[in-house]
Amino acid sequence: MTHSPKKIRLPLDGVLLLDKPAGLSSNDALIKAKRLLNAKKAGHTGTLDPFATGLLPLCFGEATKFAQDLLDADKTYETVVHLGIRTDTGDTEGAVLAQSAVHVTRSQIEAVLAQFRGEIEQVPPMHSALKRDGKPLYEYARAGITLERDARRVIILALELLDYAAPYLRLRVSCSKGTYIRVLGEDIGAALGCGAHLQALRRIRVGNLELEGCVTLDALAATDEADRSRLLAPVDALLSSFPAIHLPATLAQRFLHGQRLALGKEGVVLPADLGRVRVYDESGRQLLGTAQLQEYGILAPERLISTQHP
Repeated sequence: MTHSPKKIRLPLDGVLLLDKPAGLSSNDALIKAKRLLNAKKAGHTGTLDPFATGLLPLCFGEATKFAQDLLDADKTYETVVHLGIRTDTGDTEGAVLAQSAVHVTRSQIEAVLAQFRGEIEQVPPMHSALKRDGKPLYEYARAGITLERDARRVIILALELLDYAAPYLRLRVSCSKGTYIRVLGEDIGAALGCGAHLQALRRIRVGNLELEGCVTLDALAATDEADRSRLLAPVDALLSSFPAIHLPATLAQRFLHGQRLALGKEGVVLPADLGRVRVYDESGRQLLGTAQLQEYGILAPERLISTQHP
């Protein structure tokens, strides 16, 4: 019996801006995209709940080195909050815990929303991937166990009422990392006195990346296999919020060897502010990595792009 040769995976570098469908975990979406692209190395930049849809940036090859930047980035969501019904998961996937009549006016909603703008405290939900003693909280929850969780400080940068047609409340939320929109919806429902859960959740922005131009798994599958890699954005799409520095060839080589560079007398144009920067070769076409620009023009390498694949 003959065996077909094992398919050689491709060393692709770049970012796929995926529009994740409902009903699929972030990891399952990553596995499907990785298989469709026949990619060697891939990772995602923070999970979306299975019932949620929208922007899920997937990193391939060298882009995986910069995934943390999106984990730390601010995010924007649009959500539909169903007032009057509480579930044990805070979303449509859970069992109903309680139902209440909804007699809430738009002005009452606006007054409550004002309480949740800015820095607030949230208690992480039991149905989450946070770990306790090496086990995610959702495993305890599925076993009927509820554990004490400390409240965390998060920042609601913007909270906008898009529409209200009882019992449905449509909101746009911009928030810091670590914010649970399910918990926000539940807390808003509690403040209104009727309880609530999320009926829908869609992520529309992560850092500087937006939903516009995203690709669905169906569209990826429908694209000719030889052309799928063209749907990847370049690695530096993850780094567009950081100022750029361009290095001449001799300095670029030293930078790629992890050497700290004193740029004050090298004639390199430096940004006005210190801190995180993206570093390119002199042409600006080749990303070399990221670095910290320190006092006196010192450039300290941080994460470097590999110039060749193993």
